[in-house]
Amino acid sequence: MHLADLQEGIVELSGTTPPATIRRSVSFLAELAQLLDIPVTLSVAPRPGGPAVIEEASIAGAPVFVRNGPCAWDDVPTRQAITTQPRKSLVLCGVTSEIVVLHTALGALGAGFEVTVLLDACGGLSPRTEQAAFRQIEAAGGRIIGVASFASDLVRDFTTPTGRQVIAALHGLIQQPAADPAR
Repeated sequence: MHLADLQEGIVELSGTTPPATIRRSVSFLAELAQLLDIPVTLSVAPRPGGPAVIEEASIAGAPVFVRNGPCAWDDVPTRQAITTQPRKSLVLCGVTSEIVVLHTALGALGAGFEVTVLLDACGGLSPRTEQAAFRQIEAAGGRIIGVASFASDLVRDFTTPTGRQVIAALHGLIQQPAADPAR
């Protein structure tokens, strides 16, 4: 799983998914990664004062790579961290969908990876431009799904001990404050 540009001051720029929804989705993904032992990498855009990854994306042991360009796949240390994993699949989310998510997804797809983009953990500049980016990813062979769908793809039996933990985490994801416009 790769989380891109989930930084203070960047997440708030989302013109599509409300920042509170992105944060809640990323918090769920962090919990899911720990429960299922999913390797996680993060990449960030260089910012004055440091990367300032949002608290929800701060996952113990997950490396954070500072990249120079719009594509995490173009950053050699980030790409090496992803490609050294035994599976050729990449689950991706971040802000912005039209820049870092799009280019990273296309790079990974071009390298033969299966790519899944998690819609509700992404933020775009506008609905129109984000949808264009998602269509481009799908046309190249990627999947666009929600975090709940992703979790239920991985855990098919909610009666196991891990399954019960995942379903409890899903319930926490679904419970939204009344003021959240994504509801």
